[in-house]
Amino acid sequence: MDASLLYHCSLITGASGGLGEEFAHQLAPHCRRMVLVARREEILRQLEVRLCSDNPGLEVTVFPMDLARAASRQELIDRLAGTEWAPHLLVNNAGMGDYGEFATADWGKVQQMLDLNIAAATHLTHGFLPDMLDSGHGAVLNVSSLASLLPIPDFAVYAASKAYLSSFSEALRLELREQKIPVLAVCPGPVHTDFGKTAGREGVPPDSLSRGWFFVPKEEVVLEALLALQSDRPRSYPGLKVALLAAGLSILPMVVIRYLMSHRPRSVPEDDS
Repeated sequence: MDASLLYHCSLITGASGGLGEEFAHQLAPHCRRMVLVARREEILRQLEVRLCSDNPGLEVTVFPMDLARAASRQELIDRLAGTEWAPHLLVNNAGMGDYGEFATADWGKVQQMLDLNIAAATHLTHGFLPDMLDSGHGAVLNVSSLASLLPIPDFAVYAASKAYLSSFSEALRLELREQKIPVLAVCPGPVHTDFGKTAGREGVPPDSLSRGWFFVPKEEVVLEALLALQSDRPRSYPGLKVALLAAGLSILPMVVIRYLMSHRPRSVPEDDS
């Protein structure tokens, strides 16, 4: 990443682990201030200490909160908007999944996924965008997924929520083109994080997209994403294999995609008999 790039303030959601934590580490040398948001306060505090130790002069503040709650999101916006801590770079990284058939899903978990994957990113962007427009500079980075390109059985709501996020990013990018505020949708394939543990259900095998040679290290995902943001690209598919797969999927007709999805391994409870 270009060492001359400086964001006055970056805000990262889901910062307590995985891609969010990696975004914090890679952005820290290029920021004056950083806001870390996640539910796990102790882990956020530990990350704050490491970031400030490794990056003298960096100011960090943490907000331990559940962004699936509208009241928490509004509190965050109200406390930061119009202040020196209003983000010039908003990284909407927080998200969750749910493996298994939709009919047997726990509705509370589905609702939380919709609130986190869709409502949180949309709400925070809406809340902090006015400050970016007033200052004349800013950027929005939305962490979507390769799954956004596919209707995935047993992963239906997650894939659909990421399709929303990618589409929202594309449209917002066009709206903000004249203001020169880049908007990027990052669409990684499988990454070794705690995502699978949260998404899993008891007795349900892991999703097949999380296997094999599509894994990309989180360090590579974040670096490619930040370089793509610098280059004002609309999307990033980190990793050569993932990028090639995305290119292939983009030219397939829906009838072929339906066929492929209907023949993929299913994430259904294993028979104990």
